[in-house]
Amino acid sequence: QVQLVESGGGLVQAGGSLRLSCTASGIIAAVNDMGWYRQAPGKQRELVAGPGYGYTTNYADSVKGRFIISRDYAKNTVYLQMNSLKPEDTAVYYCYVDISSGNRAWGQGTQVTVSS
Repeated sequence: QVQLVESGGGLVQAGGSLRLSCTASGIIAAVNDMGWYRQAPGKQRELVAGPGYGYTTNYADSVKGRFIISRDYAKNTVYLQMNSLKPEDTAVYYCYVDISSGNRAWGQGTQVTVSS
């Protein structure tokens, strides 16, 4: 069974940076996509960053140029470097891993709060 553990959330002032980490336990291969979603209060969960077709990476328009997703395959860990944070980035951030087609595991979520 795959489990995901996230860390790195917290409170930061606008313009600051945070780096989120998400480590998967269990059998994860490089072909298993990993990425990040977020959910702000009263809003639907939205994709922040994740693998696209081929070797592309999808980013939400609102984070392009500020957030960077990366992955350490040896550590089964995906990172989200968040720079130039804005109050509207405040949300619970969830990582995911696609175990197989239609089978996605989620982390427990980590709170990111950006003060103005």
